Formats: sequence, structure tokens, C-alpha cells
Amino acid sequence: MRIGLVGKPNVGKSTSFSALTETPVEIANYPFTTIDPNVGVAWLPIRDPCACFELRQKREREGRLESVADQDPRKGSICTPNSGGCTGYTRLVPVTMIDVAGLVPGAHKGRGRGNQFLSDLARCDALIQVIDASGSTDIEGNPVGSGGSNPIQEYEFLTEELDAWISGILSNGWERGARRVQAEGERGLNDFILDRLTGIGANERHVSVGISSVNEANPGAGMPWTWTENEITILASAIRTQLFPIFVAANKADKASTKSWTELKKIVSESGGIVVPTSAEAELALRRASSSGLIENTPGEFEFQITESGEKNLSEKQKSALESISSSLRDWEGGGLLGLLGEVIFGNLGRRVAYPVQDETHWTDGDGKILPDALLVPSGTTAKELAFLVHTDLGQGFIKAVDARSGRVIGADYEVIDNDVIRIHSKS
Repeated sequence: MRIGLVGKPNVGKSTSFSALTETPVEIANYPFTTIDPNVGVAWLPIRDPCACFELRQKREREGRLESVADQDPRKGSICTPNSGGCTGYTRLVPVTMIDVAGLVPGAHKGRGRGNQFLSDLARCDALIQVIDASGSTDIEGNPVGSGGSNPIQEYEFLTEELDAWISGILSNGWERGARRVQAEGERGLNDFILDRLTGIGANERHVSVGISSVNEANPGAGMPWTWTENEITILASAIRTQLFPIFVAANKADKASTKSWTELKKIVSESGGIVVPTSAEAELALRRASSSGLIENTPGEFEFQITESGEKNLSEKQKSALESISSSLRDWEGGGLLGLLGEVIFGNLGRRVAYPVQDETHWTDGDGKILPDALLVPSGTTAKELAFLVHTDLGQGFIKAVDARSGRVIGADYEVIDNDVIRIHSKS
């Protein structure tokens, strides 16, 4: 799964990327600081307590494990993750983030990095648009101090560029596609659009929604071979909305009024997205202080405790600055960048968490590790599909699966629900 960070230059995309992934990248006050896309991993807290919480409770009831000690550095967690971590039953799972070079008007015609920028987006499951809520930059990302582009203008500029890009792909060869429609009927239209857009991830459902949108918006559009640029744009926009759901991080919120992003919320929500205010610089400061061991902070939360190292090394001014940062972030709804990412993953994309194990009694793998993997899987994933996600050989040799909580045997077509712990039996 890949989530793209997009937007015009100088809005704080690279800072947001660093805050999410703790990956150092070049951050500078000029357009096209990012030339090739940066790729990193954000560690996202899952929404429910890790399944190791249940396992710990069970072992404590059975007298096989002592209660959590006050000095326990993991605050009760007993799982052994292969990746990420788990403290206080807050399990972290990886999400791949792509920081794409800044987009400028006319990208679909080749300006800036042009179609290369747009091609980078084609590999993403959803987009987070970082917007300058403070209006300190113009529409091309040039610093102007104040009075620059407003958030609505930035949002519409991105959607219009994406629409124009997809429209251009469709328009190139539309006459040939029209002849195909005349020969093959509606099936021909579907196949033509799929042929043109498969490379950017379109499927039959996207195409069906797009065609329906044209008919709803313009009932008198006539047959596809008579469609004008207007109908093709409607088609492209409807498909884009399905292909690239856009969520908005209203950055530099500490330098803006609430009104600057509340007006945008209505427009974005109508397209199925949400707007979350934040300050990427502030979030990055907290993450760096945490990774340096100066504060203790749970990812996705803004409260913190100063550590022993922090008490020794932070000045009173620095402590006050961190508290001010924390207070500002807590005042905004949405949970900042990680809160927004969580809504994208668990809300819009409907991902579920599944724990595959080899021992359904002890919830361990072959090496005795407790709940080593927490996988993000699409809603509707079957037990057999989960087996393939773990390893191709497991999927190919699938025999049955077992619900580790109940011990009940489940078949290949069983749909995985959130927080399932599942043992897969395979011939391999």
C-alpha cells in the first residue's frame, strides 16, 4: 500500500514526509526541492489494542503471567513484532509514503516535472494533499509572505490538473474508441476506457461510475462518438475521484485562521475526503525529540513526558517550546498527520488488521515469537487470500484455516474481520 504526499512546492510536503516517516530529506524554501520522489515508511498506530492485550489477560487469569510491573518499558505488551513495535498495546504497522515533487499549473502539459509527476501518483492508493493554510505562497509555490493562494484554490488546482491529465489520456485516441463503440456497443466503450486507463489503476467499477456520471450530468450527451471535451472531462473527473481519493493536510495552521480551512472542509467532504489542520514543523519537532530520547511520546498523540535525558539536556526555553507545540496540536481536531493517515487507511481504504500465526494455542510463529506480524488487509479479504499475502506457497497449498480465538475451523472463503488471529494450514 502506497500513500502519496502531493501539492504545490513550498507547502511543507517534505517536512510532513519527515514527520511521518522520521526520514531525513532535503527541506528548503524554493520550488522543486524534491526532484525524484522520496520513499519512506510511516509507522501507523492501529485503532484497537494489539491482540497481545487479550493474550496477556488470558495468561494472567490462568496464573501463567504476573501483572504488569510499573517499570515495564513496554507497558504490558508481550508481542514480538517483526517490524514496527508495540508499547502499551499500541501496535504500529508500516505504511509506504511517497513524497512527490511539487506540482505546478500546466503539469498535464509537461510543465515542471509534468507527466512524470502524474505517473508517480498512479502507483498510489490514495493522496494526501498538503496545503498552505497560511497563504504565504502563491499558486506556483513562490514565497510571498501573505496574501498568496487560498486553500480552496490549491485544492481545485490539484484536482483540475489530475482531471486534465486523465482527460488527455482518454482524448488521445477517442475517435478510434468511438469506432469501437459503434461496432461493439457499450461493452466496447468500457473496454476502450479500460485499455486507456489500466496503467493508472482503473478497473471496471471506476469506468462504470464514470459513464454513469456523464449520463447524470448531461442526459442529452448522445452517443459516445459525439461526446465533446466537456463530456470527456466529466468522465475523467468521476474516474479520478474513484482512483485518487484526496485528503487534505491544512499545513501551517499555526499561522492561519480557522476560517482558512473550514470553508474547504465542505468541498472536500463532498468528494469523500476530509481536512485536518496541522503544523508539520511542530509534529517533526516532537518526533525528533522523541527519537532522540528527550521525551516519551506515543505516535499519533501530542501529549508527552520529559525523560531523564530530557531533564538533563533540555533548557527551560526548549521545554516550554515543546509544551507550546503540544498544546497547539491538541487544540486542532483530527489528530494531525498520523490521525489523517489513519483515517485514509482505516476509513476510506477500509483496511483491516489480521494476525497470522503458526500456533493457534500460543499465538506464535515457528520460532516462538508472539503475534510477530500485523497485516493491513483490504476489507473482504478471504482466509485463502490472507495466506497468499503471508507467502505464495501458503496460498497455493492452502488446506484450511483456524480462528485462534475460538479454535473453529474456517474455510478458504471466510472473510477476515478486524483483529482476527488466524492459523493457516497448508500442504507446503
